Amino acid sequence: MNICLFSADEVASGRLCASDERAQHIIKILHKVSGDMFSAGIIGGKAGSALITAINDGEISFSFTPESDGKSLYPLDLIIGFPRPIQLKRLLRDAAGLGVRSVHLTGTQLGEKSYLQSNVVKDGGAQKMLLDGTVQAASTHVPSLFVHENLRACLCEVSAEEKIALDNVGASTSLLSLSQKIKGAKSVVAAIGSERGWSEEERNLLEREGFVRASMGKRVLRTETAATVAMSLILGEMGFLD
Repeated sequence: MNICLFSADEVASGRLCASDERAQHIIKILHKVSGDMFSAGIIGGKAGSALITAINDGEISFSFTPESDGKSLYPLDLIIGFPRPIQLKRLLRDAAGLGVRSVHLTGTQLGEKSYLQSNVVKDGGAQKMLLDGTVQAASTHVPSLFVHENLRACLCEVSAEEKIALDNVGASTSLLSLSQKIKGAKSVVAAIGSERGWSEEERNLLEREGFVRASMGKRVLRTETAATVAMSLILGEMGFLD
């Protein structure tokens, strides 16, 4: 836990229940005591430090001092064909860690339909993984998460200066070959299919919407692996990993 994140209400109250996992981390892992400071921030807001004013049996009392606006998210949006829930959790954690602006999960024609009905988004598991990735990055800003029934509906909600669809079937170019276009882009959206990839209808739709289909080599990658590699390459070309 590289930063302890609180809601605005928690900061206003200045109290944290001792059984909360954040309190347990502060006491048992960081070995903090009354009078000590730790890195803290408001979810979606300021980053700074917190001073522990008291530790009682039932709670930690603290005061928060804002010091910056936090680390901004990068102008990269992801479209992801809904993967297996276990893959999705890891993917979301990495996406938040790398600092993408938003993740759009979508049903696809070749994807497993039951994945879209999983509880990982409804029960808060997806949001927790985004928060975990944000904490890992010592950031306060959490990527936005959206869910769409199909790709057509998804594309109506996403726009960017450069649009790239990752595809290992019949792609006209490679992601690395798009280096110069990515370098000068103010925003990028990258679309990554589900386990069985894109259907021909979806490929045609993506191209009509201005997406360039690009490959990342001949190997067939897991959705989560493809997403992490693509995010890293694109953010690197945009100059955010310098």
